[in-house]
Amino acid sequence: TAAAAPAVVVSAPVGEPTEVPLVGIRKLIASKMHESLSTTAQLTMNMSFDATGIIAYRAKVKAQGEALGLPNITINDIVAYATVQVLRVSPEINARFLGDKSVQYPNVNLGIATDTDRGLMVPVVHGADQLSLSELSATAKPLLKDCQTGNINPDFLSGGTFTITNMGMLGVESFTPVLNIPEVAILGVGGLSLKPVMKDGEIKHVQSINLSLTVDHQVVDGAPGARFLKALCNSLENFELTLAK
Repeated sequence: TAAAAPAVVVSAPVGEPTEVPLVGIRKLIASKMHESLSTTAQLTMNMSFDATGIIAYRAKVKAQGEALGLPNITINDIVAYATVQVLRVSPEINARFLGDKSVQYPNVNLGIATDTDRGLMVPVVHGADQLSLSELSATAKPLLKDCQTGNINPDFLSGGTFTITNMGMLGVESFTPVLNIPEVAILGVGGLSLKPVMKDGEIKHVQSINLSLTVDHQVVDGAPGARFLKALCNSLENFELTLAK
């Protein structure tokens, strides 16, 4: 006869629980995230790209940037710049959903989500489509820093037409970003990972980055979203050509 399984003893929690009231930015985030998920039809698509080229480009800029007077270009800057270029020709993605209509914008106001001690904040680079890579980097960094210190001008926390959120630096490879309503799309950027791909008839491992695009399916269908992702991956894999446009 099999021996009876030992009883599982569940220990009572030790000490008193801590109540953390939702106030300030945390309360606003909670309300906005709930509204986003309850008022939209969110669809997320994933696609990865070969990051070999942008890694080499960043290394080149890092090595020579100081002598040329260039800012410290990051992978996030590169992804942001390529995203803006593709948004310029993707009006259905660079848009907001306002109740009964989709409003498409001729210029890109790029929101860049950033983690702060007070909670998630999204500073906006207005007119990002008018900026070079160096200008975009130099404009975004002070805004991100101001969010960290709590000195951000409220004018730079509104007016976005598209948002990027990057969790790659935390080791996240893929995730489902939540729409920053009323924007109709948001791009999630994952971290570097080795991915097997077929090259020249052989399986090779390349450094890849996963992109996750969430769209509001009320106004953006899967096919336009997929085309945007594909165009963005192509732009990043051929980044020096993207800069030449």
